[in-house]
Amino acid sequence: MPSPTLKTPSLLHAAFVAVRRAPRVCMRGVRSSRLAVAVLAGAALAVAAGCDSSASQRPPSPAAVPAASGSYPATSYYEQSPGKTGGTLRVSVAADTGSLDFHAISDTNSQCLGRLIYDNLVYLDDKGHVTPWLAKSWTVSPDGKTYTFHLRDDVTFSDGTKFDAQAVLVNLEHMRDPATKSPLAAAYIAPYVSGKVIDATTFEATLSQPYTPFLNVLAQSWLSMESPRAIKDHPKQLGEAPVGSGPFVVESYTRQQGIRLVRRKDYHWSPDFLHHAGPAYLERIDIDFVPEAMVRYTSLAAGQYDLTIDAPAQDAAAIRSNPDLVFEARIRQGNPYRGLTFNTSKPPFDDVRVRKAVADSIDRDGIARIVGFGEFAPKADFLAVNTRYYDPAYRTTLKYDPAAANRLLDEAGWTARDAAGYRTRNGQRLSAEVLVYQSPSVSTAGVVAVQSDAKKIGVELKLVALPVAQLLERRNANDYQAVAGGVWHTNTPDGLYILYDSHEIVSARRVGQNLSRLSDPTLDDTLERARHNADPVELQRLYSSAQQQLTALVPAVPLYDNYSLIAYRRGIKDVVFDTSHNTPFFTSVWLDKGAS
Repeated sequence: MPSPTLKTPSLLHAAFVAVRRAPRVCMRGVRSSRLAVAVLAGAALAVAAGCDSSASQRPPSPAAVPAASGSYPATSYYEQSPGKTGGTLRVSVAADTGSLDFHAISDTNSQCLGRLIYDNLVYLDDKGHVTPWLAKSWTVSPDGKTYTFHLRDDVTFSDGTKFDAQAVLVNLEHMRDPATKSPLAAAYIAPYVSGKVIDATTFEATLSQPYTPFLNVLAQSWLSMESPRAIKDHPKQLGEAPVGSGPFVVESYTRQQGIRLVRRKDYHWSPDFLHHAGPAYLERIDIDFVPEAMVRYTSLAAGQYDLTIDAPAQDAAAIRSNPDLVFEARIRQGNPYRGLTFNTSKPPFDDVRVRKAVADSIDRDGIARIVGFGEFAPKADFLAVNTRYYDPAYRTTLKYDPAAANRLLDEAGWTARDAAGYRTRNGQRLSAEVLVYQSPSVSTAGVVAVQSDAKKIGVELKLVALPVAQLLERRNANDYQAVAGGVWHTNTPDGLYILYDSHEIVSARRVGQNLSRLSDPTLDDTLERARHNADPVELQRLYSSAQQQLTALVPAVPLYDNYSLIAYRRGIKDVVFDTSHNTPFFTSVWLDKGAS
C-alpha cells in the first residue's frame, strides 16, 4: 500500500467494532445504500491487520476485479429462451426498504423490488437508449419542453384500475406532492410543470425548460407507476399495501421481516427489450430481510435460500469456488463511492490545494483491496465507467501521490509540524471534523483507512459519529467540514448535476444533494447546458468537460465503483439484469428443479 497503520487504541477499537456491527456499506443521498452488504465488516479487520505489510496478509490484487470496465454481455440483459413455469423463489435481502411506496423513498433495494411490483413508462436497452414499456412511443417538441406519450391500452393495475393517461398524471403529481415527502422522485422530475390528458392513451408533459435526462429517470424504479385509485383513496396505505401493474402482487409485507409475492397470471406487458412474453414464470417469491452477512452466505450455501441480494464481498471467493453457486458483481451507473465529501465553503477545505492534497494521499488500491476483497475496482474520477458519456481521460488525475500531496500543502502554507506530526500554519493545526453516520449498518473501516493515509501527510481528520437525524441537521445548517461516505446511483450522467451543481446546495427552499456546497459558475454552466442539450456529440463534449473540471475542483474523494452484488444457486435460470440498475429482473427467472 503501504497499508494503513492504526497505532491508537481508539482506532483499533473502532475497526474491530466495525467487524461486529457492519452488515452493509455506504450512504445513498440521505439514506443508507446497501450496495455491498457486510463488505466493510471484514474490511475493518483487514485495516487493523494492515499494520503488517506482508503481502500474504492482504486480499487479492485489484487485477482480479471482474468486469472492472463495467462492460457486460448484452445477453445478460434479456431473456434467451422460454423458461418453465412454477415454483417459489426464496430470496434473502440485507434490509427492509421501510416502505413499498417507491415514490416516497430512495432506498437502494427498491431498485430490485420495484421491478417485481411496478412497471415504468419507459425502459433502457443495454446501450442506455430509451425503449418502450407502458408507453409505446413518444415525441419531444423542438424546444425540448413538451413530451407526448402514446400509451398501451391493455394494462391494468392489480386492483382492476386501468392504466391510462389519467394514471400517468396522478402518478407525476403524487411524486411531487409535498405530502409524499419524496427524497428522490420529486427531484428527478423537478422541471415538470404540468400534465395534460389528451385522450385515454395520450399524455402530454410540459417542462419548464429542456431536460434531456427526463426519459432516463422515468425508467428508474423510484418513478414507477402506482394505481391512481390507491393513490387517491388510500394514500396512507401505499407503503404497506402497494398496488402496481407489475408481474407480482404483494400478498403480505411485514416490516423488518419480509415480503411475500404471488404471480399475476394476466400480466403480459414486460418491456419489449426484455424479450419476455406473458406472465412471470415463478409462482411465488418469498423475500426475507436478513441483515447478518454471514447468515446470508451460509443459508444460501446450505440451500435455505435460492438467491441473495447484497451478497457479501468477503465471501465472493468461497461462493465462486462452490460448484452449486454463482456470484455476480456489477457496477452501478452514476457516481462512484466517495470516501469523503468536503465542505468547500469552510476552512480548511475551502482551499482546493488542501482538498487535492488529501485526495492525492489516499491509496485507493489498498482501500479497494481492504474493502472489496478483490471485487471492487479503485476509482479516482467522478463518473461510473459504464455511465453514458464517461470519459476515461481523467481516471488517474487524482492518483495516489504522497509527494505531490506534500508539495501542495507546502504551497498552501502548512509547512510546520507539531509534536504529533500534524501540519500547522500560524500555530494552527491542519485539522477537520468528518461526520460519520452512527448506525449498525454503516462501517467506519473505509474512512478509518482514509484518516490513516491523511495523517501521513500531516492532515488530522477527526471522525465524529452521529445519528442520522443529527447528521442531517448539521448538514442542513452547513455545520460541518466534511462528511464520510456516499454514492449516488442513477442511469444518467446527470448524477453529476445532482451532486455538484450549485442549484443542488441545501437551502430553506430545497433539500439538495450537493453536500460539498461546491459553487463553480463554469461547472454549473457546463452541467446545465448538458441538461438542455439532446445532441450526443455535444453531450459527450459537455460531460467530458464536467469530468475534467471535477478532477480539478476536487469536491470529494472517489474511492471505488458502486457495486450490485448478488449470489444464487445454479438451479436458478435466466437471471437477467435490469438495464437501469444492474440488479436482477425476476420476470424471466425460472427454477430448474433437476439442478442444484
